[in-house]
Amino acid sequence: MRLKMCSIHVQDPAAAHTFYTETLGFDTLMAMPEYNLFIIKDPGAGEGAVGLLLEPSDNPIGSDYMNAVYDAGLPAIVFGVPDVRAEYDRLVSAGVKFQADPAEGPMGVTAVFDDGCGNFIQLHQD
Repeated sequence: MRLKMCSIHVQDPAAAHTFYTETLGFDTLMAMPEYNLFIIKDPGAGEGAVGLLLEPSDNPIGSDYMNAVYDAGLPAIVFGVPDVRAEYDRLVSAGVKFQADPAEGPMGVTAVFDDGCGNFIQLHQD
């Protein structure tokens, strides 16, 4: 058994796909705009890569969940990066809004940003 796909609720899957691929640097695993279906994967990941479904939040349950997590200021997902501070600088220069500067805590170096699609995303240093 392995992890095949997970999802994150977003306000607009097409806009999220653009942000996650063009700004964050993920690759497209599948894009079917006619079905509002967008799945991304880790950059350079090959066959069998875990997909992240950019799930439409048009279902009231999904929308309520997404909004409650966002309103609480909690990250919806965690992405690993080799250097949080370098990624923070890159993303800030691209216009991404962070909750605060990178910080070091018991779990390592982290920073949280707003994806502009209804979620906070945490970066964690690998």
